[in-house]
Amino acid sequence: MATTKLHLTERETAARFLPREMTYDEVTRDVSEQILTKRVGRVWWIFFAISILGTGLMLASIAWLFIEGIGIWGINTSNIWGFAIANYVWWIGIGNAGTLISSMLLLTRQKWRSSINRFAEAMTLFAASIAGLFPILHLGRPYYFFWLVPYPSTMDLWPQWRSPLVWDLFAIASYLIFSILFWYTGVIPDLATMRDRARTTTGRVLYGAFALGWTGSARDWARYEKYYKAMAALGVPLVCSVHSVVGLDFAAGLAPGWQETIFPPYFVVGAMFSGFAMVVTLAIAIRWGFGLRHLITDNHLDLMGKILLMGSLIMGISYATEWFMSWYGGSDADRSVVSFEFTGPYAPWYWLMLFGNVLAPQLLWFRTARINTAILIFVAIMINVGMWLERILIVAVTPSHDQLPSQWRLYSPTIWDWSLFIGTLGFFLFMFLCFVRLVPVVSMHEVKQLAHERRSA
Repeated sequence: MATTKLHLTERETAARFLPREMTYDEVTRDVSEQILTKRVGRVWWIFFAISILGTGLMLASIAWLFIEGIGIWGINTSNIWGFAIANYVWWIGIGNAGTLISSMLLLTRQKWRSSINRFAEAMTLFAASIAGLFPILHLGRPYYFFWLVPYPSTMDLWPQWRSPLVWDLFAIASYLIFSILFWYTGVIPDLATMRDRARTTTGRVLYGAFALGWTGSARDWARYEKYYKAMAALGVPLVCSVHSVVGLDFAAGLAPGWQETIFPPYFVVGAMFSGFAMVVTLAIAIRWGFGLRHLITDNHLDLMGKILLMGSLIMGISYATEWFMSWYGGSDADRSVVSFEFTGPYAPWYWLMLFGNVLAPQLLWFRTARINTAILIFVAIMINVGMWLERILIVAVTPSHDQLPSQWRLYSPTIWDWSLFIGTLGFFLFMFLCFVRLVPVVSMHEVKQLAHERRSA
């Protein structure tokens, strides 16, 4: 009786995320042929041209920064972090989500993971690599970035361990290395499939080299499963620690509005929130662009919408906790910062942040809204706009309204702040467009496992 009930549950789960029965060959063909035989359309070329322009803008902004120095940015004597550190926090938040989501869904045996984990993990690599640029560019002398790395003190120069820059270097480096290994391990079986189906010698050689001699034997699969699950188990605490370190960049200070113990968990949840919103945006784009409605189904969108809704509720509670603790703590400086957020010069952006992060996701209480791609992508974009504004406001508000009124100065970004940020968006798009044309965007071997469970159950 228990066995029958278990099989029914497996069958229902498989049918929910794989609407029709598919053979292994159908799964392979639907995913691999998008790369091996189909030509890209006009839409892809339009976005690729936009990404090239964005990448060029980023490189030009960095080149001018090297020539003129960080004085081209809008930083001042009160606000010395500005866009650079705010964008770093935003990008590393998006980067944290992909590996965290993939690891947690693997450990909890969520079957719907198979259709989204590949591009979510790729998103992590691209976002984390972009995030790592900003602290280096913000140094003022970026060609001395290696001073942040502990190395033999031949010149009696030791790293400043109290500096958040040193913490961030270790956090980003360890996370990026782990994410590369975790993503690459998951893609090896599919690279072997691409090797076997490639029609050109170049394709067979390249895919074969990166497949590392994968044969699909029982021994290969046994080692793969053990290693992959062990990596997933390591990934969850690593991701939480990385963004906790980012939160400690602020919480370790003495400034009002920053010195809060809620910041590390608050930053972890915010990272998952913004990153999952980006995953939803990419999932809808891939589902439409590659015609994969049967692999990224309405049920996938429904579940992702529920996660966004849950994240918005947690973020709302976090904001309310900040306001309450500022009032309950009795500090005039903390109360003044909260009042400044709601009524000061940055108030319109603060209200827009609350709308994007808390109010807009409330549409997702209804399933009809969660499976409506227009509504879902609107909410996802508003969440990322809101989370970006949150990072900007965290960096800008407190230094603009610190303990000493004599130090109060507003922060205004310059055109070079904006050009560098917009350029990184273009660079992210460039890397992602290249990814979808070279690597299967859906994990074929995991979808095949789902198809097997549907048939056998």
